[in-house]
Amino acid sequence: MATNLTFHPGSVDHHERVDLLQQSGITIWFTGLSASGKSTIACALEQHLLHLHKFTYRLDGDNIRYGLNKDLGFDERSRNENIRRIGEVSRLFTDAACITLTAFISPYRADRALARKIHEEAGLNFMEVFVDAPLAVVEQRDPKGLYKKARLGEIKEFTGISAPYEPPLDAELHIKTAECDVEEAVRIIIGYLLEKGYIF
Repeated sequence: MATNLTFHPGSVDHHERVDLLQQSGITIWFTGLSASGKSTIACALEQHLLHLHKFTYRLDGDNIRYGLNKDLGFDERSRNENIRRIGEVSRLFTDAACITLTAFISPYRADRALARKIHEEAGLNFMEVFVDAPLAVVEQRDPKGLYKKARLGEIKEFTGISAPYEPPLDAELHIKTAECDVEEAVRIIIGYLLEKGYIF
């Protein structure tokens, strides 16, 4: 890291943004296996929040790799850096009082803990949502055909098959998508946000 840097604070602070926008910024970090339903739920939640006139934005794993993280692969070190960058970007959005939705497999607990720490050290809200579906279920869904390719050895380092996934131990919400639909998942998350005062 360069040493000749000076952080330049703006003239509008986080609390002023919260008062003006009438919402508290928060990063909602969706984690789970590929095809567990992370992106589907995040898309539906984003639409619902926008209809409530809430400032919200979704950062999706595949989409981010088209631009910001297109230089990264899928080995463990690249996955670590992928999540570190997203942690920093989501912090910026949340500092702007945005309800920031991130949908990433983010397989390692240490990386997710770092994303949380980045927010907590900045005094910002962060919640983890474990989008949980058994391996048999996600393999059956397999909308991109990735599990089939991984089983055939055509994709290396594939989470859940040839690379590990470390499920959260203390996520704020645990949504089992083999047992509830998208509408119910959105209802659960909105209920939590209202209960905790993140939207009002």
